Amino acid sequence: MWVLLRSGYPLRILLSLRGEWMGRRGLPRSLVPGPPRRRYRKEALPALEVPVLPVTATEIRQYLRARGIPFQDGHSCLRALSPFVRASQLKDQTSATTSFSLFINKTTGRFLCMTSLAEGSWEDFQASVEGRGDGDREGVLLSEAPEAEDSEEVRRIWDRAIPLWELPEPKEAQLARVMFGLTKVTDDTLRHFSVRYLRPARSLVFPWFSPGSMGLRGLKLLGAEGQGDGVHYVETTIPRPGAYHNLFGLPLISRRDAEVVLTSRELDSLALNQSTGLPTLALPRGTSCLPPALLPYLEQFRRIVLWLGDDLRSWEAAKLFARKLNPKRCSLVRPGDQQPRPLEALNRGLNLSRILRSALPAWHKSIVSFRQLREEVLGELSNVEQVAGVRWSRFPDLNRLLKGHRKGELTVFTGPTGSGKTTFISEYALDLCTQGVNTLWGSFEISNVRLARIMLTQFALGRLEDQLDKYDEWADRFEDLPLYFMTFHGQQSIRTVIDTMQHAVYVYDICHVVIDNLQFMMGHEQLSTDRIAAQDYIVGAFRKFATDNSCHVTLVIHPRKEDDDKELQTASIFGSAKASQEADNVLILQDRKLVTGPGKRYLQVSKNRFDGDTGVFPLEFNKSSLTFSIPPKSKARLKKIKDDNGLVVKKPSSGKKGAVPQNSETCLGEARNPYQPDPSKPSR
Repeated sequence: MWVLLRSGYPLRILLSLRGEWMGRRGLPRSLVPGPPRRRYRKEALPALEVPVLPVTATEIRQYLRARGIPFQDGHSCLRALSPFVRASQLKDQTSATTSFSLFINKTTGRFLCMTSLAEGSWEDFQASVEGRGDGDREGVLLSEAPEAEDSEEVRRIWDRAIPLWELPEPKEAQLARVMFGLTKVTDDTLRHFSVRYLRPARSLVFPWFSPGSMGLRGLKLLGAEGQGDGVHYVETTIPRPGAYHNLFGLPLISRRDAEVVLTSRELDSLALNQSTGLPTLALPRGTSCLPPALLPYLEQFRRIVLWLGDDLRSWEAAKLFARKLNPKRCSLVRPGDQQPRPLEALNRGLNLSRILRSALPAWHKSIVSFRQLREEVLGELSNVEQVAGVRWSRFPDLNRLLKGHRKGELTVFTGPTGSGKTTFISEYALDLCTQGVNTLWGSFEISNVRLARIMLTQFALGRLEDQLDKYDEWADRFEDLPLYFMTFHGQQSIRTVIDTMQHAVYVYDICHVVIDNLQFMMGHEQLSTDRIAAQDYIVGAFRKFATDNSCHVTLVIHPRKEDDDKELQTASIFGSAKASQEADNVLILQDRKLVTGPGKRYLQVSKNRFDGDTGVFPLEFNKSSLTFSIPPKSKARLKKIKDDNGLVVKKPSSGKKGAVPQNSETCLGEARNPYQPDPSKPSR
């Protein structure tokens, strides 16, 4: 079962019914999807032997002209006459527009033929057009059909699900409507979108129909769980989320439709379509990712409105997705009290058409006055905690200093050799990844296998060597994290690395890139030049990448050689002062060696551009789980640093005025994490 957790809205009126509703929390045993199949693997980003530039839109156009293939320019794709369609099929198509059924992504070169369903990379397309390869044009590149096991599971669940209005008990139907917020959504709307209800699992069922036919390709089950004073929605998809590319509502789109509204949830699409009558589509993975494979289906629209949610994270995702879709045709609905998510707006009796008319254009030529900025400023002032970014669940003291993890920043991390920099930064990144921050790892010092083993141990909060029977359970959950690895190792060219990072941001909507470490990334060609100047150039390239792509870059840099009895300072970072100047945050892992026993480690925040707070707090290494955590029973206190030089103010902190007590709840298992089970509970 592939599960994602999404927050709902407060629903105190249902607390008395929660026990009745939550009798069973998941699919019944007879309807649980089959065991995970190992053939699904996350894609490793390619390691290039020499720097190779990705294909450009100009090169694609030149190639098509040279091969005599007619094409039209689109918003995010080139639309061409498909060489994968037989002449007999072309005669059946009535217009030039419909015959141009091949879509080629301008950024990646990946193609999709809407008629034959052939798809592949730009190299695959060239090989097919030129007659290279082991198979014929139509057979080699056909998109994979759903697995037989998945198809049987999908059909079995779909056949057991029934329309909501056909439930035999009116009380059950009413309770389901209240739990999912569908009290104002009509039966005609549910029928129009083919939404059903699975009684044993108490879940709504949304179908995924194959393009060009009504064949059932997959399902999404939406369950509701009471949590505290509210309701949380749990999504289960078949196939797994990485292979679930369903634009919910696509079969209802006409070729004449020129405007569409994109939402992050199927329930919002129901509310929008019912209230406004406009075509609506729900993104399969919500605000986490817009797969480029979906872009061809959105090419026909001259205007796209993105209404993804009611928080700052949804707003940031909307701006990111608009860049993929071509900002000139996109408008964004800004979250606010009077502009909540569509389903809530319908339930509150708000005018959804008026909200859509107030959508802001995603593209403007320039900012000419404060008038264009005032809404942005108001949004930040109204959402201070969200502006601070994603908060760590394992490092509460880091939240008190840095306030959160924000996009578009550069963090420089350093520490003595052998102090555990890679181990700490892997847990640091894993903490964010489990909260939905799409992460790309570039480990140039240790292999990806070893890094993945460390992170899996940290994820499971214990070594799996002695409990191999639980390996598959933890590996399956770990595999569903939005985590990707570059396959580079050793010295690499900065141009190659930046190209790979840009590809990952476009394809996987990466929000956090970890580079471990800068010295290993300096390529062989830099050996004959000034290494300090080369490092400054690389730091500047990462700074520019973080800003231009609204992506957080964490850069590990070795320090200068210092005496063991001296603490590291910001000036201890290897190279010139450019690294610390360009960085938004500077973190130092201090390792104080003791003669009588193992040393003590501290994390020092010596620079914080967001609000200026700096400080230091202790870390304790747990060898069994390879994690760093604050000692649960320690009387240590977080120390704020006020020295301009970033030196730790060594004062007794217990009982002192202004000392901030530490929070011992640093384990990931204590946070709400949809990917990780409670370690205290026995596995089933």
